[in-house]
Amino acid sequence: MMDSAACECTVLIVEDDAPLRAALVASLGVHGYSVLEAASAEEAIVLAEQRSPDLIVLDLGLPFADGLHALRSIRRRSAVPIVVLTVRDGKADKLDALDGGADDYVVKPFDVDELLARIRAALRRRPERLEPSVVRVDDLEIDLVRSRVTRSGRDVRLTPTELRFLELLVRSDGRLVTYAEVAREVPASRGGELDPQASRVFVGQLRKKLGDDAADPSLIITQYGLGYRWIAGESSASSA
Repeated sequence: MMDSAACECTVLIVEDDAPLRAALVASLGVHGYSVLEAASAEEAIVLAEQRSPDLIVLDLGLPFADGLHALRSIRRRSAVPIVVLTVRDGKADKLDALDGGADDYVVKPFDVDELLARIRAALRRRPERLEPSVVRVDDLEIDLVRSRVTRSGRDVRLTPTELRFLELLVRSDGRLVTYAEVAREVPASRGGELDPQASRVFVGQLRKKLGDDAADPSLIITQYGLGYRWIAGESSASSA
């Protein structure tokens, strides 16, 4: 049966192991995905730019140029979800990939059903529309497509984790983003999860970079025991 989450979605498989790539193409095809194939980092970069897939499944151990090269290059240009699929199971490898912009990390050997579930989850987090691609609040500008934030025309240096969290909030359209959602969708930069206690420290640091006053917030409020809300543009908001 075709997976309803897969309809009209295109997945780019980046894998130099031809038999495994063929197996992935077949599995995804059965579930209704259109599939593009690449066997190298450079080929992946070109296809990602020219064909704009909805999601990328990316091996790290690629010939000529490492998969991390492709990951970072694609992430500079696009917010497309990227699921890393690799034999590398070291903590440093996982942190490098997540810090480089990966949305998920799956270690080989893997269960196909689990990979499909992770693909569906990543696609659900994918923005359904790109407009507005740029959000402006006073002197703050957030480019959701290019993953770039500026204040008064100057770049605000955010970590990949901070960017992911900010994008999650901005795209929430003012709804509550729960602690559980943050832990599930925003990988901690040093491993583990952004649990409520850790996320409060993290959000405090992000507020400082964005110029948001925790005592009188205009961007992010904390709803204690629940999570966070993006309130920019609202006429009123509860106290942080």
